[in-house]
Amino acid sequence: MTATAAVVVAALVQGAGDGPLGTALSLTVPSDYKSLIEDAGTTCPEVSPNLLAALLTQESGFNPKASSPVGAQGIAQFMPSTWETYGIDGNSDGKRDVWDPKDAIPSAAKYLCDIANDVKDVPGDKQNNMLAAYNAGSGAVHKYGGVPPYKETQNYVRSISALAEVPAGGKMTTTEQAATAINAASGKIGTPYSWGGGSASGPSTGSCCSPNGSSGKSIKGFDCSGLTLYAYAKAGITLPRTAAQQYAASDPVKPGQARPGDLVFYGSSPTGIHHVAIYVGGGYMIEAPRPGTSVRFSPISSMSDLYAIARPVRHTNKEI
Repeated sequence: MTATAAVVVAALVQGAGDGPLGTALSLTVPSDYKSLIEDAGTTCPEVSPNLLAALLTQESGFNPKASSPVGAQGIAQFMPSTWETYGIDGNSDGKRDVWDPKDAIPSAAKYLCDIANDVKDVPGDKQNNMLAAYNAGSGAVHKYGGVPPYKETQNYVRSISALAEVPAGGKMTTTEQAATAINAASGKIGTPYSWGGGSASGPSTGSCCSPNGSSGKSIKGFDCSGLTLYAYAKAGITLPRTAAQQYAASDPVKPGQARPGDLVFYGSSPTGIHHVAIYVGGGYMIEAPRPGTSVRFSPISSMSDLYAIARPVRHTNKEI
């Protein structure tokens, strides 16, 4: 199994030991798949609806037509040989179709349960080992006595564990607001970039024109600050519209003190900030990058002019 989406969400909390990851579905998922995920997420004690939703976010961003250069297929990114062994007819229509989420989602849950049993005697965190085996194969987990030393697999395990632990709504605290903002933004993965697009209500058509002449007038989506504005509106925090204004409405933090949910700003000065994203931990952020792309997760090192990391607050106390 290989992840095909570069989706990395690092820890709001640490992995949850040997207990189930998330006991209820608190993540944002497409409505078409909600009941499938809730049902399949009770297949075995090691799998929960949140864990399954986090895995599908990681694998395909809930795209049932996803395919990878190495041949992984469908919403759960099964390799053909793995599907041949583990695919099930989840909707009882007489065929096992890797491209049909009604088959692929319960198959992914069953496969997770099977590999959890296969690696149950491997030392270390049982859920981490299960996720590592889904990504890199059970053989690698047995070989290395736990999560193998592959950067992709380690990020994969960390991101799914963290996303599965995003708390549901309730009384807001700073951590819960950050979780809400990250959850809201991650629910928009794949939404097109639109210059000037995005509001507190969600994606919208944009305006003309970006510095390179790109217009958002015909594209419904987000630009960088539109995405952050939307995500934090869901957390009950109102941000200004532009990246520079959002920096002015936030309190800078030292890099070593950055927390998931902080805003990452790029530019040369407070007035020269040209990009903003949401830090999700582990050196990654969620962003609406530029015209021609869509909302995605990226390393914060993917741009060379990182200016500051800052924490949104309810007041503006800096001039730009």
